[in-house]
Amino acid sequence: MKDQNYSIKDLEVLSGVKAHTIRIWEKRYSLLVPERTDTNIRFYSDDDLRRMLNVSLLVRHGFKISKVAEWNDEKINQTVLEVSRHKTSESDYIDRLILYMINFDNRNFYKLTTEIIRSMGMEEAVTKVFFEFFVRVGTYWQVGSIFPAQEHYVTNIFRQKLIAEIDKLALKDDLGDTILFFLPENELHEMSLLFYSYLARKMGYNTIYLGQFVPWNDLVKIQQQVKIDYVFTAFINSVPKEELENYLVSLKELFSSKKIFITGWQLQLHQPVLPRNVKIVKDYHEFKRYLR
Repeated sequence: MKDQNYSIKDLEVLSGVKAHTIRIWEKRYSLLVPERTDTNIRFYSDDDLRRMLNVSLLVRHGFKISKVAEWNDEKINQTVLEVSRHKTSESDYIDRLILYMINFDNRNFYKLTTEIIRSMGMEEAVTKVFFEFFVRVGTYWQVGSIFPAQEHYVTNIFRQKLIAEIDKLALKDDLGDTILFFLPENELHEMSLLFYSYLARKMGYNTIYLGQFVPWNDLVKIQQQVKIDYVFTAFINSVPKEELENYLVSLKELFSSKKIFITGWQLQLHQPVLPRNVKIVKDYHEFKRYLR
């Protein structure tokens, strides 16, 4: 695979170390030796980025940069592994996940996500580690420090993990009310929807999960054939405020006597007028309170 080139700003965003500090480490300790463009602008390789991520992790754990900079990559990598075995805070987990994502390190990414879920349980793993991880991934993607394939790669792994955990929650004989989970047409970001459906299943509700990009006519048919007690959807992709409000009105009319839960960035952005039976879910704590 061809090396990706990174700017010093990329290294700053991904490692959490200020560009000014990186320049000092280069000059004082020869930590990195960047190449330069014809116009004398620094750029860094994948190996440079991996070294920077590992060094920044060690420095945050109390290692002196003057010592770490003298080590070769093998010793740095080995020390990171030793630190990782003993340090299991949420921040440490996220740092390691970022490193494995950038390297497309399949074996270690799967191993670490499994370890996090086993030690914390799926609910805490998602709320304390995975959500924050995706916030950082989103930031990196926005500033161009990672490319879409890296985001798709980790999103699909977490999707698999969530589905596996949902599958472990056997349907009870005395199921509670039915909650319909779906994303509107043009909506593809289903991680939060999957997690909320996991919570509902865990609490004993009957969940019908339609997933991404559900046509309106399908909702009409389901409403006619299935007794639905609650509806849950999300608005993350860009949508005009008027279109969003019109969609909410249509939902309210289709599921007129049902409680409709909605979440997503577009609601914060537009603050739409809400029909009477539509409720914004700000976080998973609030959702659980509604269902109790």
